[in-house]
Amino acid sequence: MRQCAACQKAEAEVRFPGVMAAGGLSRSERKEAERVRRLREEQQRERLRQVSRILRKAAAERSAEEGRLLAESEDLVTELQGRSRRREGLKRRQEEVCDDPEELQRKVRELAGAVRNAKYLVVYTGAGISTAASIPDYRGPNGVWTLLQKGRHISATDLSEAEPTLTHMSIARLHEQKLVQHVVSQNCDGLHLRSGLPRSAISELHGNMYIEVCTACTPNREYVRVFDVTERTALHRHQTGRACHKCGALLRDTIVHFGERGTLGQPLNWEAATQSASKADTILCLGSSLKVLKKYPRLWCMTKPPSRRPKLYIVNLQWTPKDDWAALKLHGKCDDVMQLLMDELGLEIPRYNRWRDPIFSLATPLRAGEEGSHSRKSLCRSPEEPLREDQDTPLSSAPILGGWFGRGCTKRMKRRRVT
Repeated sequence: MRQCAACQKAEAEVRFPGVMAAGGLSRSERKEAERVRRLREEQQRERLRQVSRILRKAAAERSAEEGRLLAESEDLVTELQGRSRRREGLKRRQEEVCDDPEELQRKVRELAGAVRNAKYLVVYTGAGISTAASIPDYRGPNGVWTLLQKGRHISATDLSEAEPTLTHMSIARLHEQKLVQHVVSQNCDGLHLRSGLPRSAISELHGNMYIEVCTACTPNREYVRVFDVTERTALHRHQTGRACHKCGALLRDTIVHFGERGTLGQPLNWEAATQSASKADTILCLGSSLKVLKKYPRLWCMTKPPSRRPKLYIVNLQWTPKDDWAALKLHGKCDDVMQLLMDELGLEIPRYNRWRDPIFSLATPLRAGEEGSHSRKSLCRSPEEPLREDQDTPLSSAPILGGWFGRGCTKRMKRRRVT
């Protein structure tokens, strides 16, 4: 659409005020003005590169001419030094730091005292508690987002082989002993459920890969499966391809992708999460960068004065945005810290047993005709257990990548334009 002459003149006045003061611009004048502008920008970029090269030298190694250039370019020096400080700050935040054994033991003793004395303890968990189950985290040195930002390839992961870790089992035991009242998790891997933690004690804010629901039924009807139900789902596309046994409506997964707002009652269980946060006098964060959880003010009692907010204890190898609020920060792997904590509390950590995995008693079997509705590997109680008819082996021998995890891995990768 062509601009009118008045619009062209107004735009030229903004871009070339000195020239337009003397009248309109001819085509050759506009081209010359554009050439001058580009030349000025290139000179500025070249000067920025020169200053940057000089700043990388030690002060004693700079020549007198280079010193004069820095003195004449104070604005550029300030800008480049600010950029350098920000880069170094970001790099330090991504570094994993481990407390030495004696320091970690001292901190664990302090944490054990807080657990014993807590009247209402809530645990917030992130991807870091599942790395021991060979499920990658997101922001660690080998995390999904970290590798994608570096242009690295993300390898496939068979999530059906994952089992609850020592940390999952410790949390379940602490709840059993009434030392933990509620667990709020960002994870979709279903390992808290499989550790034996009661459904009422978990808020899976981002969903559960083993659960699909019928939203046409009131209340919503849940179907727990023994396979990853998210094979066909993605951002804003949640139908799993199976139908409700009661009303026939299409089922959907429970995953909350980046950019979505969770609306399901279960397994998200937001009501219990916010109620527990409001009652809590102590919050223990395990294996979470807290970069997502910090955006949920209801979980941090931000409406209360600081003196009445819960005491915060953080276990993470990297920096988190809540570190300054924490009563104690423990730099260590979650399994290592939880082993020390359970020893300090004198509690035995139960071993995970597939035969007793609650998912098998909670699961709804597929109906006749639904056997081909998925190609994901199903959970078995033991390696020797034969697959049931509704537990077909994958149709492909290629590595298995869970639907919710696969979509997360590719969310930042640009699609090639098809011509």
